[in-house]
Amino acid sequence: MTQPRSIPRSNSVTTSDIPGFSTSPIASSLHRAGSISASPTHTIKHDVRPPKVLHQLDSGDLKVLILENISQQAVNAFKDAGFQVDFYTKAWSEEELVEKIGQYHAIGIRSKTKITAKVLKAASKLLVIGCFCIGTNQVDLETAAKIGIPVFNSPFSNSRSVAELVMSEVIALSRQLVDRANEMRQGTWNKVSKACWEVRGKTLGIVGYGHIGSQLSVLAEAFAMRVLYYDVLNIMPLGNATQVETLEDLLANSDFVTLHVPELPETINMISTPQLNAMKEGAYLINNARGKVVDIPALIQALKSKKLAGAAIDVFPREPGANGAGTFNDQLNPWTTELTSLPNVILTPHIGGSTEEAQRAIGFEVSSALTRYLTYGSTMGSVNFPEVDLRAIPADQENQVRICHVHRNEPGVLKKVNAILGNYNVEKQFSDSKADVAYLMADISGVSDKDVHDLQTQISQTRSNILTRLLS
Repeated sequence: MTQPRSIPRSNSVTTSDIPGFSTSPIASSLHRAGSISASPTHTIKHDVRPPKVLHQLDSGDLKVLILENISQQAVNAFKDAGFQVDFYTKAWSEEELVEKIGQYHAIGIRSKTKITAKVLKAASKLLVIGCFCIGTNQVDLETAAKIGIPVFNSPFSNSRSVAELVMSEVIALSRQLVDRANEMRQGTWNKVSKACWEVRGKTLGIVGYGHIGSQLSVLAEAFAMRVLYYDVLNIMPLGNATQVETLEDLLANSDFVTLHVPELPETINMISTPQLNAMKEGAYLINNARGKVVDIPALIQALKSKKLAGAAIDVFPREPGANGAGTFNDQLNPWTTELTSLPNVILTPHIGGSTEEAQRAIGFEVSSALTRYLTYGSTMGSVNFPEVDLRAIPADQENQVRICHVHRNEPGVLKKVNAILGNYNVEKQFSDSKADVAYLMADISGVSDKDVHDLQTQISQTRSNILTRLLS
């Protein structure tokens, strides 16, 4: 067995807006519950040894559903790859998804659309899910993996945008800018300096020192702030930042506390009454992470009692499904009116990553990952799936097919599959597993058109099969 290598990327491709985007003209034949589908054909140019130009095995193109106003660069990239694309600006409800998702092979969402087990059960053709954001808690990752659907996200493309928003909130809170701006709009001139501070020399406490937290620490030091951070892992700091051993240490010593953690069972309400009481008198809390990380009623009480001098919240436990007046209300979250009435509280509609630069980068990153999976079979970067990749099939090699076999992680699977492949030359093969799911990729040569059908039938009928695709 040869060691896998990364699939070559093209430096010269025909896309509308995204330089460097590459796709492979590989046809896909899918076996799940007897359904068969095919992928598009698309011509690309390579500066190095080109991959084999492969053709569709069956009629019809792959259909991609794009929701929540995802970047047009991503939409154009899918179209350039030859996919049929349906684009919608709003999120879909669970009922809408159950009704319509059965016709799609791929779906792209942001944070508002929920891909539940019920939705996945209705997604009879679905091959892959793309989350055009950092978080993936809107998808039932375990169920998706068990039925052979990898999920991809963009873990760092909007990091800079979020970090810059946090720094703007640090300054705005310390100077009470939002309150002064609102007063001016109402005709009130209120020039005050009481309880307004420079950020120089203050301490920023970062909870979660990942892509965003580490970039933020660099920006904060540029403002002459002292930086502390807490993370469940030991992470080397950037600049002069200092890691503390406990969350309580960070809370007790920070003038500003900013949260950058995923939504997990252990992070839900990780900032509640005990943690707020542990913060410095007159400190500020900033949450651009996930809405359920902060106990909002407890935060309201801390603000009312003047324990905290202000807060900036960009994410909420429940958020409107679409833009519009009156959508952020007490029916959505019962404490909305009380929160919006408090002074020196900055509320924004989940815009941490909402910059032109971030959305272009996210669109490119996630659309590339989905296209690589649909056309090459690569799962590199998937959050719920074994990461497997093979180098492209050279153009001068005839009668080769790529087997992409998702199966239950059980003993004896490779023995059975290799027995089926015994009459062919296995050019390269790689397999990996993650929890209960395993993924095998293999390129075999000397395969006739009749062999392709027979191979797919035999492999898909093995006891452990979840999903088998042949790319040819």
